[in-house]
Amino acid sequence: MTEHDRLLSIVYASQATEPFDDARLAALLAQSRASNAEHGLTGMLLYRAGRFVQVLEGPEQTVRRLVDVIRADPRHTGMRILVEENVREREFGDWTMGYEPISETQEPMPEGFRSTFDDLESSDDPSATLRAARELSLWFRVRANRGS
Repeated sequence: MTEHDRLLSIVYASQATEPFDDARLAALLAQSRASNAEHGLTGMLLYRAGRFVQVLEGPEQTVRRLVDVIRADPRHTGMRILVEENVREREFGDWTMGYEPISETQEPMPEGFRSTFDDLESSDDPSATLRAARELSLWFRVRANRGS
């Protein structure tokens, strides 16, 4: 497998510099989906309470170039790579950019439910971050399949 063929998956978190309403999120998603389709990238984006968590996957060099572009984007700050790994196959192969709005619930949360990513950002344990990213990926795919 050549460097050009290797798939890279990166999960990052960042803080929006200003709140995103539905219209701004829709514009960001449209831009991301078009760019990702053009460059052979897939992934998902979560936004909640001013925080972004995004998974990007695709050819290694393409993902790295996009991460550099995203890091310089003034719409967010404090970008931190949570997981970076070469993968054999894509988790989000059918999605140029999946998106799920996450809102606050008034009901008690089930045991083990993650309502923030704050603990991951302060953790020095890469395996905890990787496990949470995989759980998040599974959660997102299950919710997306419920609608189809």
